[in-house]
Amino acid sequence: MADSLRDQLLKSGIVKQVQQDRAREPKRPAAPSSGKPVRKGGKPHAASHAARPSGQSQQDIDLAKAYALRAQTEARERQRVEREAAEQSRLRRERKQKIQQLLDGKALNKADADQPRNFEYGGKIRRVHVDAAQLAALNAGELGVVQQGGRYLLVSREIAEQVRDIDPHQLALLVDPNAAGAGDDGVPDDLMW
Repeated sequence: MADSLRDQLLKSGIVKQVQQDRAREPKRPAAPSSGKPVRKGGKPHAASHAARPSGQSQQDIDLAKAYALRAQTEARERQRVEREAAEQSRLRRERKQKIQQLLDGKALNKADADQPRNFEYGGKIRRVHVDAAQLAALNAGELGVVQQGGRYLLVSREIAEQVRDIDPHQLALLVDPNAAGAGDDGVPDDLMW
């Protein structure tokens, strides 16, 4: 009666139960030596499972795609902004060149002008030096002041209006002689000081 434990288990039927349970479990294929998954029949998988890195879930892949899509969108937006900025810069250069050509030899500034004419431009008080005749013409609206290259150039009304048509920001002063509220010298009251 010195039956081994194994013999006793076989007699009781417990071992048969365990062996039958193992037989019902699906057999897993052995890991291939080439590192590629193997389907039934021994052929390697050509599906997306082979392309997916091990341990990466579908959620991780979707997140990576979303980040890549966002990066592409941001890159396109940056390129669009850069193109628009380059276009605006090109247009500014063209306007500046047109104004420069228009002003060549037409500035009426005099080196010996001794009277300052103050005006508001760009939120600050600016000054151009004129003689007595130019001061009267400027206040009457016959002359204008154009800002070009950091200088304030005295020009005829016709040239000032052409500059305004090209780039209104470059026109620093052009008095309207018909403006309501003009003082005795033709300068609007809000420019008097």
